[in-house]
Amino acid sequence: VELVTHNMYERRRLACRMPMQKWMINVRVCIYISMLVYMYVHCSLSPVSPVSLVHRLIVIHTAVAVAQAALHLTTQNRMMMLSRSVLSASSRRLAVKAFMSTEAGAAGTMTLNFNLPHESVYSGAQVKQVIVPGAEGEFGVTADHVPLVAQLKAGVLQIIHEEGSEPEKYFVPGGFSLTHENSTTDISCPNAVKLDDIDSAAVTSGFEAAKAAYASAEAGSVAQAEAQIDIDVNRALGNAIGLSLV
Repeated sequence: VELVTHNMYERRRLACRMPMQKWMINVRVCIYISMLVYMYVHCSLSPVSPVSLVHRLIVIHTAVAVAQAALHLTTQNRMMMLSRSVLSASSRRLAVKAFMSTEAGAAGTMTLNFNLPHESVYSGAQVKQVIVPGAEGEFGVTADHVPLVAQLKAGVLQIIHEEGSEPEKYFVPGGFSLTHENSTTDISCPNAVKLDDIDSAAVTSGFEAAKAAYASAEAGSVAQAEAQIDIDVNRALGNAIGLSLV
């Protein structure tokens, strides 16, 4: 946030400074030209001593310096006002974000969005915790969790709605979990089924069929790779409901 704020300030500062610098140069040139024209006309009409000429040149230079200092002060004031407005807007955004995070943390809940391609299981649901079957290992997500992106493996997704309550369990074949800094987690999976709806006989039958397909497929073929995926998914399904498939 500090880097973005600094970049915004620098861009606006340069946008403000460049036109003002060009304007100051143009003003100085105009003052010099007008003064020189005045001196030329005045000297042509009446003789001027060298001392008087030097005195007038000093007056011209002093007038230009004063005008430049005034313009520079105006530019600095404008840049300071601009920086204050940028930093003030950034501070308001940070305050709002901190308030939202604190509010969620105080309630002890997090927001869950659990979506499948054909339906939305949960949208904006307030839950206590979600236990995710990450590809690198199972992990839990609660309110004020650090932002995290994780790939899911085939396994059990557990949703704990209230402290001390039994988790709601879904078997997922994979997917992704995105945890944001405002205590919101988005989970997207190609499919999901409640553990209570899983038929152990169908899982066993599917596992044996996948093993047979793998054995009959040509080594290194697409069919063998697909059979291996079926074996892994059915084995994970069996583990989810307490079956040991080998």
